[in-house]
Amino acid sequence: MSRVRLQEVTKRFGAAVAVDRISADIAEGEFVTLLGPSGCGKTTTLRMVAGLIDPSSGEILFDDQVVNAIPPAKRNIGLAFQSHALFPHLSVARNIAFGLEVKGRAKQETAARVREMLEMVELADYADRMPAQLSGGQQQRVALARMLATDPRVLLFDEPLSALDRNLRDTLKYSILALQRRTRKTAIYVTHDQSEAFAISDRIFVMHEGRIEQSGSQLDIYLRPQTEFVANFVGDNNALRGEVIGVERGAPGEPGQLLIQSGSIRLTAADYAGLRLGDSVLAFVRPENIAVMPVDVDAADPDTIVGRVEQIVFEGPTVQLLVDAHGIPLRVAVSGLERLRLLDAEQRQVRLRLQEVSLVRDRVGQPAAIA
Repeated sequence: MSRVRLQEVTKRFGAAVAVDRISADIAEGEFVTLLGPSGCGKTTTLRMVAGLIDPSSGEILFDDQVVNAIPPAKRNIGLAFQSHALFPHLSVARNIAFGLEVKGRAKQETAARVREMLEMVELADYADRMPAQLSGGQQQRVALARMLATDPRVLLFDEPLSALDRNLRDTLKYSILALQRRTRKTAIYVTHDQSEAFAISDRIFVMHEGRIEQSGSQLDIYLRPQTEFVANFVGDNNALRGEVIGVERGAPGEPGQLLIQSGSIRLTAADYAGLRLGDSVLAFVRPENIAVMPVDVDAADPDTIVGRVEQIVFEGPTVQLLVDAHGIPLRVAVSGLERLRLLDAEQRQVRLRLQEVSLVRDRVGQPAAIA
C-alpha cells in the first residue's frame, strides 16, 4: 500500500489546460473515485499518476517519494483500462502470469501466485481457457487478476466497466470493491457513472474543467454540494434562485436555520454555508425530497405550496411528476403506494413540502424573484 499525494499538479497541452493545479491526499488503503463528465481532466490525472503522461508542473508522490521522473514500469502500479487488453494467444493462466514472468519470478512462485489470483476472482476452473472463450465479465476479472498478481503499490482504474452492459457493471463494481478491500490496496478509480462512484468509493473527487470541484463522502457530495456544478451534476435537482430572509443561529457545533424566499416559495435550510441575511443563494431540492400531499392538508403551513400536476410518468418503482408551482416547474419523485394513488387521481392539484434543501451561494447575482 502507498499513500498518494498530488501537489499543485497541472497538465497543459499547448495552450489548453487539461488539469489545473489540483491537490489531493489519498490515504493508504483508501478507495477514491475521480468523477466527472467527459473532458473534465479525470483520465489525464490518472495517467499522470500512472506515469503515462508527464505533468507540466507540480509533484506526484507515493508515500514520501516523488515519482514524476520514474517511468511507469518502475512505479509498481496496477492499471485497468476499459479494454481488457488480454493476449488472445495466451491462456487465462498465462495472461495472469505474464507480469510475473517479465519480472523474472521463479516458475514455482509464479504458478502459486496464478492459482491464488484465479481463486480470488473465482475463475479457478478457467485457467486453460483462451480469452475468446470467456464472457466480457470473465475477461475483465482475468484483467483484474493479472493486475493484482504483481502485488502493485497502487491500483488505477480507467473506466474499466464502461464497455459492459448495465447488469454486468452492477455485478463487477462490487467485485472490484471486494478485491480492493481484501488486498487493502490504495485505489484510484475514474468514471463518469455516478452509481459506480457512490457504490464503491470511500471518497469522491468531483472534477470540472480540470479542477477538483468538491471532494468528500457520498453523503457530502449528494446532500451538501458546495458549488452549482456539483449540485446539478450529481443526481437530479430542482434549482431555485432565492434570497436569505431569515437567520437563526444554532448552538455551538450545530448548524442554524435559514429562511429562503424564492419567488412565491419559502424554504427552510440548514445553515452550513455560513450565509447571512440578504445573501443571494441557489437552493437545490432533489425530486425525492419533495413530499406530495392532498391540496387541503396543512393549508395554513407557509412552508408548503400548491401546484398543478402537468405531467405524470410511471417508471415502476417511482412516479415522476412535473408540477407547476405558481409558474415554477418542479420535478417530483414519488415512491411507495402513494405513486399508485397519484396515477388514479382525478385531482391534479397537490400541496408540496420541499425538504432537505441544499444551498450554494449565488455567484451570478441575478434577482432573487423568479416567479
